[in-house]
Order: sequence, then structure tokens, then C-alpha cells
Amino acid sequence: MHAAQEFITIAAGIGGLVDDIAPEWAEFGALGDRARTVIGVIMAGAILFLLGSSIVGAVHIRVGNQQHNTMETKKGQTMVASSLLGLFVIASMATIFGIVYGMGI
Repeated sequence: MHAAQEFITIAAGIGGLVDDIAPEWAEFGALGDRARTVIGVIMAGAILFLLGSSIVGAVHIRVGNQQHNTMETKKGQTMVASSLLGLFVIASMATIFGIVYGMGI
């Protein structure tokens, strides 16, 4: 029974994650609700993928340090850095689109 409650809590958290990631639409407010939901889900999926990728990179760093393997450590550092950069870009995507759209007007 406890596992089912944990699953429900995690599922509610994912719904909250999608709601929190959804950008402020400003100029793009004319989009339909379905399109906004799809974009929010895609952004949430990309963020979860990038978080997983950064965790895998951290594991590569840890294994590389334990085995004194500099190539494995460098691979992990690259994965973590690129994942965090991707997270930043996705999180600021709505702002970037708004600025570019404003410059075009």
C-alpha cells in the first residue's frame, strides 16, 4: 500500500513539474490550450532526460576517479556540463523566443 501512495505522490509531482515549467506566453498567448500542454510536456520530458544525463555523467566522473581513468572522468565532466547547459537553454526558451519576437516587430 505504501508503494502505491508513493507512486501517486510522484505522479502528482510530475504534473506539478509540467505546470511549473510551462512558460509565460506573453505574445504567444493566442496558442490553444492543447498546444500549450504539448509544449509543456515536451519541455518537461527534455528536462527529465537532461537531468538523467547529468546523473550518468556524475557516475562517469565517480568511476573515472576511482579507477584513475582520466578519459572516463573527462567524459563525465563533458556530459554534466552539456546537460546543465541544455537545462539552462530549455528553462530560458520562452524568454529567448519572446525577445526574438519583440526584436522582429
